[in-house]
Amino acid sequence: MNGWDLGALLAMAATAVFWLDSLRARERAVTAGRAACARNGLQFLDETVAFARLRLGRDEAGRLRLERVYVFEFSDTGNNRRDGSIVVLGAQVRDLHMEPFLLQ
Repeated sequence: MNGWDLGALLAMAATAVFWLDSLRARERAVTAGRAACARNGLQFLDETVAFARLRLGRDEAGRLRLERVYVFEFSDTGNNRRDGSIVVLGAQVRDLHMEPFLLQ
């Protein structure tokens, strides 16, 4: 195996690890969005989140982690769409923001 083969193999392995980590982060975001909507009696529209941004962030211990931002939509009346966002830092949901909505 020459240097190019080893480099290609390492690149594929790194891509696979990143892809799996991204899937886990997305699932955490979906779970957090669904739970927030359920707690507030809202509809979690489309039952999914959409990837919005990737950058480096620091956790509470000061370690660099990947920070992913996902956006989602919810409804408070059943005939409107409001926006929300979820920040996943490493393996933890760090923040969840929802556009103001009517309390029922």
